[in-house]
Parts: sequence; structure tokens; C-alpha cells
Amino acid sequence: MGEENSPQSVDRPAPTEPSGVDLARVALRAAKEQARAKGAAAQQKKQARRGGGLRSGARADGRDPMALGAAINRLITERGWETPAAVGGVMGRWPQIVGEDLAKHCVPVKFDEEPDARVLTVQCDSTAWATQLRLLAPTLVARLNEDLGHGTVRMIKVLGPGAPRRGYGPLRAPGSVGPGDTYG
Repeated sequence: MGEENSPQSVDRPAPTEPSGVDLARVALRAAKEQARAKGAAAQQKKQARRGGGLRSGARADGRDPMALGAAINRLITERGWETPAAVGGVMGRWPQIVGEDLAKHCVPVKFDEEPDARVLTVQCDSTAWATQLRLLAPTLVARLNEDLGHGTVRMIKVLGPGAPRRGYGPLRAPGSVGPGDTYG
């Protein structure tokens, strides 16, 4: 039963530096921020020449209302949350990605997004489904990386069914740790 919590990994070399796609996203984000800052500085200079103060005009500016989806996408891009948002989308589309049968018995629990880890933890409701998912782990990692971008998920950690918590009963000694402390 100790095998239920063993992670399954894909035999791929782990990139220690960001890939080209990640570097491109960082460069694009930096260029957008520089352009935004340059535009804001030019706008302030222009307003200072005209007599200062914020004025409303016919053209669009940063104070205009925007659609909620556009505001959320802007926030995700500015904060660098592309990968966590994509993984959250995968957790929402879990049945479409793994299939209805597997989704009924295996649920994604969490995603560790540290660059050296990138582990998706999945909880299964039986040891049989946990074994099945362990066998499918390399294929599933490849499918997830195809959907999210190369290297987003490196490993799937499969957890078996959780055992019920042992409570204190009438025959337990105070300070007892469990069945292992009987002798000694």
C-alpha cells in the first residue's frame, strides 16, 4: 500500500532555464510595460502644458471602463499568472482532457508550480483507479503539456483513496501513537 503515493514522472531532461516561449512572454510583458509607462509620461507632459489636471475627452484613455474579460486578461498578463491560469483551466476541463470514466474516479487536487517541481497531484477513489492513472501518467503528462505548453507539467503524483482518520476510542491509552507503540 506504500506505492499509492509514489509519483510517476516522464523521462525527459529538466530544463533549468526558461524556454523560448517563457522568455518571449517575459520580453513581451516588459515591452508592454515600457510602452505603457512611456505613453503615460507623454500624456502627463501634454496635460501639464495645457494647464494640468485630468480631463475627460472624446478619445479613449486609461480611465475608460473596460469589459470584465479584458480586465482579467490584462491582470493575468501584468502579474505573470499565465501558467497558473492555464492549469486552473485544465482542472476545470478535467473530464474533457482525461475522459469521463477516469474523471469520475480521479480528481486533480493541486498543482505545484515551482519551476523545478511542476507536479500535478491527483486523488483517486480506489487503488485500482490509482494504478490505472499511474500507467497512463506519461501519456497524460504529454497531453497536458500539448495543451498548456511544453514543460508546464513534469510529473503526476497519484494519491490513492484516503483512509479514515483513527480517533480515540474507549480502549486507547492516553498518549498512544497507534498500533506501533504496543511494545516498548
